[in-house]
Amino acid sequence: MAGRAGGERHPPPRRARREDCAPAPPRTESAAHVWAPLAHFIEVEDGIGDWAQRRPTTRALYEFVRFGIKQGWACLFGALLLGLLIATHLVYPKGAWLARYDFLVLAAVAIQGIMLAFRLETRAEAQVIFVFHAVGTAMEIFKTSVGSWLYPEASVLRIGGVPLFSGFMYAAIGSYIARCWRLFDFRFTGHPPLWTLSALAVGSYVNFFTHHYLPDARMALFALTAALFGRCRVHFKVWRVHRRMPMLLGLALVALFIWLAENIGTFTAAWRYPSQRLGWSLVSVGKLGAWFLLMIVSYALVALLNGPQRYKKPCS
Repeated sequence: MAGRAGGERHPPPRRARREDCAPAPPRTESAAHVWAPLAHFIEVEDGIGDWAQRRPTTRALYEFVRFGIKQGWACLFGALLLGLLIATHLVYPKGAWLARYDFLVLAAVAIQGIMLAFRLETRAEAQVIFVFHAVGTAMEIFKTSVGSWLYPEASVLRIGGVPLFSGFMYAAIGSYIARCWRLFDFRFTGHPPLWTLSALAVGSYVNFFTHHYLPDARMALFALTAALFGRCRVHFKVWRVHRRMPMLLGLALVALFIWLAENIGTFTAAWRYPSQRLGWSLVSVGKLGAWFLLMIVSYALVALLNGPQRYKKPCS
């Protein structure tokens, strides 16, 4: 009758479908329960969280600090390696019976063993590190053979012109992504199918070799990456709720930090580009593109291992 009288009928609001949302837990437990050495601090962290929850300013500050701590924990392996590069550059004795590069290899293996023994790293993360170590070492052997860069110091533990510690630098990237995935409880919207991501990763990796002999396909790979990830959002949990950001932005930021780390590595003379033979200089900004594509390779390995899960909004 209301419709005949000229009134408008409003359809009832659409209720979220069960498959589109997930029940919101009453309280999110501290992520410290997966960090065995930190498990004893869960109660203390809960108390700090209850205090921070009282005001918007303290809540925002606490989440910011928590984000920084998680990021630092995620890049633990890479940060330790970078610290070793700096320390050995400054204080490692010249002419020692154990070459600096060989010491770095043994130190990296020891770090891996300690992290596994104390459950600071999962076995799945160690698998990613091993695979990416092999992938990175293979590329290093080729790149040094064509003169893209060189390792100026002598060592015993090496393959051709590549000391074995270099593979751990690549492995640190895979370690960081795998640990972030777990610590921030990654969820995704608009994630590309894994077969397309795998094809992109293979194409990116192959291009590192073929561009020396064939036209560089880098721009086409960038365009394909933008097409696949343009609508993708990564949802990450810092504290009690998921935040989100464009996936492309996340990959670009990580590539930027890797480029900064590479500048530190070349400053310590761990390796050098032809342009740095007469003295250190800033690594070309153009290397950012190469690191971005290498990020795709590393991310694909972790994604294949973990399987991206779709983000679902909490049901009200």
